[in-house]
Amino acid sequence: MSSVDPNQPNADFPTSGRIAAFDYGTVRIGIAVCDPDRILASPLEVHPAANWRDDADYFRSLIQSERIVGIVVGLPIHCDGGESEKSKEAREFAKWLAAETSLPVRMFDERFTTADANRRLGGNFTRAKKKRRIDAIAALVLLDSFIEACRYRQTIAGQTLDADPDGGESLDA
Repeated sequence: MSSVDPNQPNADFPTSGRIAAFDYGTVRIGIAVCDPDRILASPLEVHPAANWRDDADYFRSLIQSERIVGIVVGLPIHCDGGESEKSKEAREFAKWLAAETSLPVRMFDERFTTADANRRLGGNFTRAKKKRRIDAIAALVLLDSFIEACRYRQTIAGQTLDADPDGGESLDA
């Protein structure tokens, strides 16, 4: 299974094992996963976001079938570091995922993931195919960035679900 070093900050998030990244959007949720050694990440699929609260069985089944030990949810942040209503929605989705799957969830800055995903896809897709795939590629970029940040910092990156939102407008309103 996964190992956790209790002497490290954020010891609730496993330091090994497969992670799933979710690029939450109001229309689609992109999903990517990595291997147990966290070396290679791959786009998995795109799930409709319209009724995500009704899809608990889908998410639990995905977590079980992919043998996921931790979850990363993209946190949309403005270029100035502030958060928005979209950030609040992503945090709500992340908290719901944590409750439904009983897995640790981290929030991670997703700035520029869609732009990077568009560059990675290139021009070899029709507009319709690109639209269906872009969110999974954005989740891949998110997961790659999270894994690299963890390696670089030698600790678990991102924010816990109980972290206060940073900057921008208040989310308490």
